[in-house]
Amino acid sequence: MALLRSPLTAPNRSRADGPTPAFGKPPVTTEISKDTVTRSPAPTQSTWLTPFVPFRGLKNSHLQTIVGNFLPRPTFTLPAVAETVEVDPCDGSRVLCHCHWQPEPASRLTAVLVHGLEGSSDSQYILGVCARAWAAGFNVVRMNMRNCGGSDALTPTLYHSGLSGDVGAVIDHFADKFGLERVALVGYSMGGNLVMKLAGEWGNRPPLAAVAAVCPAVDLAPGSDALHELGNRLYELRFLRGLMRRFRRKAALFPDRYQTSGIGPIRSLRDFDDKIVSRYCSFRDADDYYYRAAAARVVDRIAVPTLLIYAADDPFVRISTETRAALRANPHIDFVETAHGGHCAFLSREPGDDIHWAEATVIRYLQWVTGTAHGS
Repeated sequence: MALLRSPLTAPNRSRADGPTPAFGKPPVTTEISKDTVTRSPAPTQSTWLTPFVPFRGLKNSHLQTIVGNFLPRPTFTLPAVAETVEVDPCDGSRVLCHCHWQPEPASRLTAVLVHGLEGSSDSQYILGVCARAWAAGFNVVRMNMRNCGGSDALTPTLYHSGLSGDVGAVIDHFADKFGLERVALVGYSMGGNLVMKLAGEWGNRPPLAAVAAVCPAVDLAPGSDALHELGNRLYELRFLRGLMRRFRRKAALFPDRYQTSGIGPIRSLRDFDDKIVSRYCSFRDADDYYYRAAAARVVDRIAVPTLLIYAADDPFVRISTETRAALRANPHIDFVETAHGGHCAFLSREPGDDIHWAEATVIRYLQWVTGTAHGS
């Protein structure tokens, strides 16, 4: 597969396809390497996108995913201010955020980072992109979803992929507190679905200025079913162990609200979503949850510059033909699809910390579309 790269120009920004011409006429592109595809008809080259070439020996998607998850990083030493934010006044639900504020924060771009399923504000990929965002001069808010990062006692509810309003509440809270002028959202996997869903719901509402999502689970049903495939069962079992441990903690904290007996066997993520998430989060069943919580329903309404990075060999995140068509049709979305990269890994041949290609690309993109560079 060739790497095809084109630039962005506002307001008619680039549109991107996957590697196959499944949606009509072929994309207008410029070939520069052989691992990534993106599309735009714009006439001038931008500088934010560089070719992705997998690290030697890591073309296999499972190796990329596993090594990317466990590869040690430099010690994270950036001081943070911990703050809880109320996201639902009806039941008092709060989320825990770790914040890093530059001098005169109102005039800086603020990046709100949202982790994936069973992750936290301390997930390595979150810390990695945080360090880069800070070095670029951004304020950074590392947001935990409900119950994550040791915050189970802050809400009586479970967390799920439809709670995009929590991200919006975090933006509003800090925008009101600091007078923030511009906010960018960065989400990984499940967090990618949340930030793209909010972007679709908000349109061009200030102070939202840009969005970047890495391997976002925008089509929940096919992704959930893909996790149950034989080759992905280890990932699914790992997720299920964490989810069931969390559910038991919630039941211990709120015994009048949750019951751990009589649920029946939970052998897949779909089982968990059908028997627990749907039951306690007001969905009819897993299919109703997957439909209502998926960002795919609203990506056509995204109206701010948005980057979607996705690996064609992602083991379990799937993007449907219909969603690809909607992404392609939206001029505000840049869809960058690489042949390799696994799930949220994208370990490249670049030296040093630049091995983390997706993180570097996200920050360059946000600098490009918001006009923030060199700490401005």
